[in-house]
Amino acid sequence: MVSNAKRKVERKASKPGEAGAPDSNVGQALRSVYDEAIDEAIPPEMLDLLGKLK
Repeated sequence: MVSNAKRKVERKASKPGEAGAPDSNVGQALRSVYDEAIDEAIPPEMLDLLGKLK
């Protein structure tokens, strides 16, 4: 069991946005996935369906 004092020290060690903090790594991973998704081509089937909605 982790004491409250130790939890406070652990929280202070990794502030959001701090290099090497877990939140920083998650943010970088999300940006990478988002950038890849933006660069993907729209499948022809999706374009066909969108065209039918007009």
